[in-house]
Amino acid sequence: MHDHSHCDHHKPASYNTAFAVGVTLNVAFVIVEIGYGVMSKSLSLLADAGHNVGDVLGLLMGWGAAYLATRPPTARRTYGYRRSSILAALANSALLLVAVGAIAWEAIQRLSEPVHVPGGVVMAVAAVGIFVNGGTALMFVRGRKNDMNIEGAYLHMLTDAIVAFGVVIAGWAMQLTSAWWIDPISSLVIVALITMGSWNLLRRSFDLAIDAVPQGVDPTAVRSYLESRPGVEGVSDLHIWAMSTTETALTAHLVMPLGCDEAFVPNLAHELIHEFSIAHSTIQIDRDFGGCSLAV
Repeated sequence: MHDHSHCDHHKPASYNTAFAVGVTLNVAFVIVEIGYGVMSKSLSLLADAGHNVGDVLGLLMGWGAAYLATRPPTARRTYGYRRSSILAALANSALLLVAVGAIAWEAIQRLSEPVHVPGGVVMAVAAVGIFVNGGTALMFVRGRKNDMNIEGAYLHMLTDAIVAFGVVIAGWAMQLTSAWWIDPISSLVIVALITMGSWNLLRRSFDLAIDAVPQGVDPTAVRSYLESRPGVEGVSDLHIWAMSTTETALTAHLVMPLGCDEAFVPNLAHELIHEFSIAHSTIQIDRDFGGCSLAV
């Protein structure tokens, strides 16, 4: 017996307006930051502008993934365009790491030759960033528990609001002490924060691109769960991978010498959704262990 089941949830709430407003606000803020960063020679403002470029890319990626998930499959693209969201995440993280490398190099150069930076300008522009990023985060707060893309947008914006607050503190410290080395040091701190997030995104997106089990899914627990189903004496060819940044798929052979009724596979697919958030499952029922086994 060979069957597959895809259970559809209710249509998710649309966040098109939130994405559009968030992208618009952040693009405008990036332009402002770059302008004032160049005029005031503030590397911390330019570093934060680089961070906000990442915000825009992240928002566009989430928005694009939400749109692509609605595209129907075709005869050649049987999963539709869902996987493009993984490729976008991979490219986004790689570009961010290149950008922060350039900022870090300039910051190190400035440590030996500090540049006078008007702390008041840095504080004022970064303060705007707190409201832009914090306000954008609030637009995603309601949906963060039900959609990984929405949660990512929310956390990214919230983190950036905190980073902007750090830039305000750096500007205040420079105004108070005239210690201009604070600007490149705060830039390096921002670079470190961006690098940690970008490296994590790069690692996770690379894992998804090579069909590794997505984070948040324990393959051992899934195998144990399948083995515990009534009538199942063994599990082989178990594979779990990401169809997109928000959807997980599974295939497995279940050895059931006595077979099963027609409701077994649909019920099991339903259980996998609620136990492990695996929405696309393909189950083959075997009466013995004679089949090939590719899974460990």
